[in-house]
Amino acid sequence: MGAQLPEAGQVMPIFFGPIPRSGTLDRRAAGHCHGGMADRYIEVSLVKRGITCTAQLLDDRAPITCAAVWDALPLGSDVYHAKYARNEIYALFPPFAASEPPLENPTVTPIPGDLCYFAFAGAELGTKAYGYDREVRPGTTLVDLALFYERNNLLLNGDVGWVPGTVWGRITEGLDAMAEACNDLWRTGAAGETLSFRRAG
Repeated sequence: MGAQLPEAGQVMPIFFGPIPRSGTLDRRAAGHCHGGMADRYIEVSLVKRGITCTAQLLDDRAPITCAAVWDALPLGSDVYHAKYARNEIYALFPPFAASEPPLENPTVTPIPGDLCYFAFAGAELGTKAYGYDREVRPGTTLVDLALFYERNNLLLNGDVGWVPGTVWGRITEGLDAMAEACNDLWRTGAAGETLSFRRAG
């Protein structure tokens, strides 16, 4: 018997892959691919608070940055809450790519769940306005890996002006819990807390 065609007005379901029992689509299990590459995921954690979320790398939009971060994982460092950009937490790292990635998939208005990459000269960060002037030397370069957890962010800095960043990842699971933890970090302080990035799996 041949395949049965849908009748007029009938909606046929489209299946993208295995559906877990909870009824939500597990995109990692579905094995989506972009340009022959399977989707890649990482876990982002506030270690002391025990909060972890899952993010998808945007390989199709920021391939060079994604490759640089992926190859450097795992990464972890002291966490800071943003002073100018509003709803952002971030950690600073020495450069880890063979050559600094170009600006890809740029934004100055990141949305909740965006992971952004910035590279700063030490002179841009080594002022008392940021609070870590004793730790950042003018002749150094630092990589800033940032997570944005709420709306209405604007990457405009009073010292240097607009600061576009590369959006290289998007949180797909656990954003609500992470946002709550970020708000707690803002209210109670970041001392002793670590922001970590590692491959999921």
